[in-house]
Amino acid sequence: MKKLLQISLALATLFGASASVLAKDAAPAVAGQDKIAMCIGCHGIPGYQASFPEVHKVPMIAGQNAKYIAAALTAYAKGERKHPTMRGIAQTLSEQDIADISALYEKQAPAQALPEAPPAPSAQVAELLTKGACVSCHGANFSKPIDGAYPKIAGQHADYLNVALKSYQTEGNAVVGRSNAIMAGQVKQFSAAELKAIAKYLASLPGDLRTVPQSKFR
Repeated sequence: MKKLLQISLALATLFGASASVLAKDAAPAVAGQDKIAMCIGCHGIPGYQASFPEVHKVPMIAGQNAKYIAAALTAYAKGERKHPTMRGIAQTLSEQDIADISALYEKQAPAQALPEAPPAPSAQVAELLTKGACVSCHGANFSKPIDGAYPKIAGQHADYLNVALKSYQTEGNAVVGRSNAIMAGQVKQFSAAELKAIAKYLASLPGDLRTVPQSKFR
């Protein structure tokens, strides 16, 4: 009887510790739910299109790496990514707000069981991807970046990817452009048609990214 009691206490301690860890991991995501009022008007509507700097679907961010979302928001706040609306929103957020929002969106869409190797691209696109060394950061299937600070890009909207890629080519514009020496160095090799071909292929791949409708938009 004493032994059974000891086992029961041990199990209770174990499960209690596990629950505590799970609760701690979930806490930022729960906190983020109260901080996304300015996000869901665009990112919570499937198929929603922005009109700046050109008409394109806003990116799917549910299922994206939290570390990447945090880095992107911080870059908007600092002006390293130029976009008036995103900068205005990002500058209102504290570091804790950014961490909570990023954790929420990462958990909104659980990771999928994706193939390690994506469907083969055309010979032209394969050559472009090799030239740009895309897999060296974004992973072989473009859903498993080598670091969480890099985005998952498989399955992302083609028109958004195209706009994002072109922004790394933009210089001297007060409201458009992204400051990232590595991406700029890679993207400036390509023509507009080549970037469009890359974006179209990446968008065709299976991926984790989703737009999760919020209750007011369902």
